[in-house]
Amino acid sequence: MTEHYEVTFRNEELENTKSFKFAASVYDIFSSVIMAVVFVAVALVFFFRVATVEGTSMVPTLENNDKLIITSVDTSYEYGDIVVIHRENKVSLVKRVIARGGDTVDIDFDLGVVTVNGEVLDEPYIAEPTYLNFSDGAKYPFVVPEGFLFCMGDNRNNSLDSRSASVGLINEQYVIGKMVIDLNNKEAK
Repeated sequence: MTEHYEVTFRNEELENTKSFKFAASVYDIFSSVIMAVVFVAVALVFFFRVATVEGTSMVPTLENNDKLIITSVDTSYEYGDIVVIHRENKVSLVKRVIARGGDTVDIDFDLGVVTVNGEVLDEPYIAEPTYLNFSDGAKYPFVVPEGFLFCMGDNRNNSLDSRSASVGLINEQYVIGKMVIDLNNKEAK
């Protein structure tokens, strides 16, 4: 013989069950939001950083006070990457990688043309051709040593960059990171 049990809830017990389910739902949502915030914070601290552009050396690509998300996880720098460079006791620089270790750089300042490894660079991002030469800078053509980068601003005639001895070649160890996203939405890698 099979026995059947009948369960009846009093209104008070039923209300407690409903409020428990509601509280559990609120807790689940709250804990999910907290976990998402923690995940984003950890990602920003360990994998990404926010950098602010200071100055006009990257115009027209980047403007003064633009915000960038950069990463230091990927250290394979390629031609065209925008990088943030640490300079001890000075403002960090934001520049574009033009050449890497082993590349030969030549600049014809009369024509405003930059050549890397014998090929004229296609540079649709620059403000104007490269006419500015620094008297204290490198003599062209020259080979970039391994472990270094040759970087220039996109506003070539208003940029202190690897053409000048005061900046010179950039040791890859001093690259804080390369741009992943321009938060002002003009360019993203």
